[in-house]
Amino acid sequence: MFDTSTETGARAERRLKEEGVAWLTTVRRDGMPQPVPVWFLWDGETFLVYSQPEARKIKNIRENPRVAMNLNSGVGGDDVVRAEGMADIHEDAPPATKVPDYLEKYRSNIPGIGMSEKEFAETYRTAIRIKPERWQVW
Repeated sequence: MFDTSTETGARAERRLKEEGVAWLTTVRRDGMPQPVPVWFLWDGETFLVYSQPEARKIKNIRENPRVAMNLNSGVGGDDVVRAEGMADIHEDAPPATKVPDYLEKYRSNIPGIGMSEKEFAETYRTAIRIKPERWQVW
């Protein structure tokens, strides 16, 4: 983990809790990286991401669980928060709508993608838990 007692570390921690979108990068079998924007919940130790079960990122993770999570940088390329780690797929995890912090974070966004909360939970029903092993923050 990065040092949250520094200004940079405190800002990174705040962004991990407040940002709505991160880029999850998985790797296809042919070695091609595949970055996709995802909604996520940071609990202080792991990222929680929900996905459609047939999404390419799920297949990629099953074949290679090494992933990266990146937040968008500042306009000048500063304010970087980047993590590398291992992803696990949790098909028996509770639906996104039963995870209070996740639902609170994204409840107002769900109608914007044309879904009800129930439809969202049914469509994005595969949970991915990502445990960071290495950070880059500046």
